[in-house]
Amino acid sequence: MLLDSASLYYRAYFGVPDSVKAPDGTPVNAVRGLLDFIARLVQDHRPDQLVACMDADWRPAWRVELIPSYKAHRVAAEHTGAPDEEDTPDTLAPQVPVIEAVLDALGVARVGVAGYEADDVIGTLAGRARGPVDIVTGDRDLYQLVDDAREVRVLYPVKGVGTLRVTDEALLREKYGVDGSGYVDLALLRGDPSDGLPGVPGIGEKTAAKLIDAYGDLAGIMAAVDDPRSKLTPTQRGRLDGAREYLAVAPKVVRVAGDVPLPEFDPVLPSEPRDPALLDALAVRWGLGGSLQRLLATLHH
Repeated sequence: MLLDSASLYYRAYFGVPDSVKAPDGTPVNAVRGLLDFIARLVQDHRPDQLVACMDADWRPAWRVELIPSYKAHRVAAEHTGAPDEEDTPDTLAPQVPVIEAVLDALGVARVGVAGYEADDVIGTLAGRARGPVDIVTGDRDLYQLVDDAREVRVLYPVKGVGTLRVTDEALLREKYGVDGSGYVDLALLRGDPSDGLPGVPGIGEKTAAKLIDAYGDLAGIMAAVDDPRSKLTPTQRGRLDGAREYLAVAPKVVRVAGDVPLPEFDPVLPSEPRDPALLDALAVRWGLGGSLQRLLATLHH
């Protein structure tokens, strides 16, 4: 089980009231919400391995170089030689180091790699996995990894993590008209305002799916643009032709990396905390109460 940690703690932050506070009054709603999420996921799905994948860099320079608008609207402060700061709610940012400390004391594997997003870590781990993989994320970008033959699916939280939409190739075909491998082309053609991806002006999701269905993939679509006998409408041909520059670089930006240099780590789900004394201290300091106890009890079974 691979967790898109930021996607989940964002959901926890907005789903749990900020009246949930540590003894000193600091909000810990994202921390406690995430611990409850993990407890529920482990209880419901019983994975033998679990990795909390982190955004060591939420807006990698190599993606921005290709498409400067990539996530640009979410930048709070730019830095030279270090990742840009993301515009996050004031009371969420301080909770992230607490989440990291608690996961480490528990012994839950936590992997982030400089220069890469959590999606890339997930893509690399899913590609290496020998058995079934469940990816838990509220980010549709990861639908591109869905692969029935390799038993890779996405569990998409509809309401908390108690109600997850199991996303396999059948669901993708029903909902978007493409399978996992076609999802990258669909996403880059229609664009994604939440990631600052412009897409091809005038080509929405339905048209994109029809083009992929007719021509197979982006390369096939562009071959059709160059073929005067193809059945593209003059408008479609003009739009795609005008977007060549974007379409040349977009696949590298939208496709998750599958070759992230991962550190050594142990993905096996712990039955006992790695550092009980530190965990106790964190539980007292941050008032983690029932959320931590529930997770510990679930891991222990």
